[in-house]
Amino acid sequence: MRLLQIFLIIIFIFNLNLLKANEIQTENKIAKNLRCLICQGQSVYDSDSEFALSLKLVISNKIDEGMTEEQIYDFLKSKYGEWILYDPVLSRNTYFLWLLPILIFFAGGVIIVRKFYIKKQS
Repeated sequence: MRLLQIFLIIIFIFNLNLLKANEIQTENKIAKNLRCLICQGQSVYDSDSEFALSLKLVISNKIDEGMTEEQIYDFLKSKYGEWILYDPVLSRNTYFLWLLPILIFFAGGVIIVRKFYIKKQS
């Protein structure tokens, strides 16, 4: 009987650690996708500024409240704007941001094809 109790306690502690590890993994994933407004070149995950530290606490508190990842992103977008996200959603305001790399790729392709076509003609 005593052995069963010890076994159940170990299983319980293991499950608690597993849940906490999942929470930390979610916190880190969210923090890596947020831009630090102070450091601007770093994510919240990489930054040690006071803003980043406070935002990490906010993320942790929101997860403890039971909010999902998308709800946390929506909360932060409403508070700081779309710019805080490193990976913004495709919307009317971000078409240019998403389409510019594709346009540059195609323009580069046209330039390369023209260069080879002109060399062939010569």
